[in-house]
Amino acid sequence: MSNQKPRVVVLGAGYAGMMTTKKLTKLLRPEQAEIVLVNKHNYHYQTTWLHQVAAGTINQNQVRMMISDVIDTKHRVNLIQDSVLEIKKDEKTVVLENGELQYDILVVGLGFESATFGISGMKENAFAIQTIDSSRLIYDHIEYQFSRYKNEEGNKEELLTILVGGSGFTGIEFVGELTESVKKLCRKYDIPRYKARIINVEAAPSILPGFDEELVTYAKSSLEARGVEFRTGTMIKECKEDGFVVGEGEEIKAGTVVWTGGVQANSILGESGFEITKGRVTVNNDLRAPGYRDIFILGDCAWVMDKENDRPYPPNAQNAMQQADTAAQNIASLIYGGPMQEYKFENKGTVASLGGSEAIGTVFDRQLFGKPAKTMKNVVDNRYLFMLGGPGLVLKKGKLSLF
Repeated sequence: MSNQKPRVVVLGAGYAGMMTTKKLTKLLRPEQAEIVLVNKHNYHYQTTWLHQVAAGTINQNQVRMMISDVIDTKHRVNLIQDSVLEIKKDEKTVVLENGELQYDILVVGLGFESATFGISGMKENAFAIQTIDSSRLIYDHIEYQFSRYKNEEGNKEELLTILVGGSGFTGIEFVGELTESVKKLCRKYDIPRYKARIINVEAAPSILPGFDEELVTYAKSSLEARGVEFRTGTMIKECKEDGFVVGEGEEIKAGTVVWTGGVQANSILGESGFEITKGRVTVNNDLRAPGYRDIFILGDCAWVMDKENDRPYPPNAQNAMQQADTAAQNIASLIYGGPMQEYKFENKGTVASLGGSEAIGTVFDRQLFGKPAKTMKNVVDNRYLFMLGGPGLVLKKGKLSLF
């Protein structure tokens, strides 16, 4: 690096961006580097809680926190509230909606966009769980349909059907939360519970890929017992305003259609000339973009290969937070001079909520079901809050039930 104080620019205040920024403030003294965090909003939100906002089982304010509450934006980090339009790699410049920003070292953590895999009409007609606003819109729409059914004459029961595409992690957690909110909406609008349907459609033969068969069986049985209908092995051919066309032309009608079937890196990366493979940039094992010693790509934007198993590490929040630690250490090495660390993901387990007090998971090779799994899910969620903002943030925003 030059003798001039280097500028480290972090794009995006998601899990990877927030934790990288937080760690950089501990590794680098103010006179050693300028740290700039660019984010569209002045708040950070828990993307892994958005399915609850979409189902109406958590207040949106619990999901988000002011960045200035957990990062020193007065003395250590320059927070720029703006939207990223383009990354000019060879000019070491980020084009923002309201100007341009030069960098010496760049960290890209711009998060995900919904991936529709070319399914006709999906992008135009289905809701997606992407942001606080888009998630809140889903619940508002669901309740509006219940209200319409109750207060307008001649409406069909299809208005009360919620159709969810995708049986991965987000899709299953979402339908689990829906079992709770639909029950409350039926009481609120005096509608018999059996009239409201939650239908989950999945092309694969089973739900929750990557989970052990015993856990999948438990999850499916638990959700079916609470009213979720599964259509596995069912290919979605088209999405219309009022439902899916599946298989050989069968139509499944619904008042609310939500797509959770996949995500990909923010489109800005592809538009900025980064090579995209299956929706993400495949980075080097030190988390840098191939061919660029000064650009790190993290979180949902990146594939990091697991050399031992010859496949990418899972693009989840746990992975993003661990990447932040390695990225911050390597940025410090670039500035100080020193060896670069290779990233290795340490899988501490995965827990999926199924709504209410139900959950499943594997933690340190031990399977968990029901309330013990739900308690562990809360522990995992609260641990991130503790890492980011200490016990005060846990008390303010944490999930403290079932303890």
